[in-house]
Amino acid sequence: MPHTFYMQQALNLAKQGFPDVAPNPLVGCVIVKDDKIVAQGYHQKFGEAHAEVNAINNLPAQLSTANCQLYITLEPCSHFGKTPPCADLIISKGFKTVVIACKDPNPLVSGNGIKKLQQAGIEVITGVLEQEARELNKQFITYFEKKRPYISLKWAMTADGFISKNPVSKNREENVITGIEAQTYVHQMRAETMAIMVGKNTVLNDNPTLTTRLVKGKNPIRIFIDKNLEVSPHFNIYNAEAPTLVFNSQKDEMQNNIRFIKLNFENHVLEQILETLYHLKIQSLLVEGGTTLLNSFINQNLWDEAFIFQNPKLNFGTGIKAPELLLGENFEKVGKDFLYRLKNTKE
Repeated sequence: MPHTFYMQQALNLAKQGFPDVAPNPLVGCVIVKDDKIVAQGYHQKFGEAHAEVNAINNLPAQLSTANCQLYITLEPCSHFGKTPPCADLIISKGFKTVVIACKDPNPLVSGNGIKKLQQAGIEVITGVLEQEARELNKQFITYFEKKRPYISLKWAMTADGFISKNPVSKNREENVITGIEAQTYVHQMRAETMAIMVGKNTVLNDNPTLTTRLVKGKNPIRIFIDKNLEVSPHFNIYNAEAPTLVFNSQKDEMQNNIRFIKLNFENHVLEQILETLYHLKIQSLLVEGGTTLLNSFINQNLWDEAFIFQNPKLNFGTGIKAPELLLGENFEKVGKDFLYRLKNTKE
């Protein structure tokens, strides 16, 4: 079998670690002898054994590793963290060949695991299904390579390109654009991201909770910008359901689950926010609106992926215009709505 076959098995295994390994990457490992998989494992939970350890522990007793190939989706760690270095374990077990999908971008590891294996006389083959491995851990990799979270933009719009009526009707149902299937999809997205962000006007107009109430999953950290602290503590975003960061120009303060973070609004606000999130170890950010905030990310080219839901049968005629990104022709149906998924290719 080619290397890609076994690496694909390792990638499939890695996915089983979601979401329990966060903020660690998803990693899978397959051990092969005589073109047959003899053991496999994956990183199952943050703070517990890594994929290589679990795979090696699953090897049949008395099996010699001398003629085995070890396939791993991410470079083995070379440092002491919550667990000992996996590179040292691989060396001690006598493996002669290690196949790696992609290098670990964490500066504590980056290239050092590979170097350690090579210095021990092990043949190391890299780059097998590298793009697939990078896609699997796009949040982890973006965080270390770009020193900011992986940024996903999301909005819903009508067929004629509006995200909201203006002014918003007192009957909030009149402003709903997508069906329950799309709303559930978005709540699943929230469950899979570390933080969610909206602007002040979205909070004032919609009073959102920004939780995962339609699905099972952990609520993300809520983030919003409120320069002059105009949003009353009675709004839903201040409730106790999730930690909340309030970027403002007034104060640095902690109040129960609410953290106020003071910024200099005279200078590159989004860059200050992303730098703060990087230092808080937040690897993924879902930006849900409104238009002003979304356009700020788009105009500064600070985004990685966009999820745009469109109700093809609803027209508002007038209102708040949606951000403008070229949708293209490809979409998937979510209930009766269309979902366009765009990747930022300008970076």
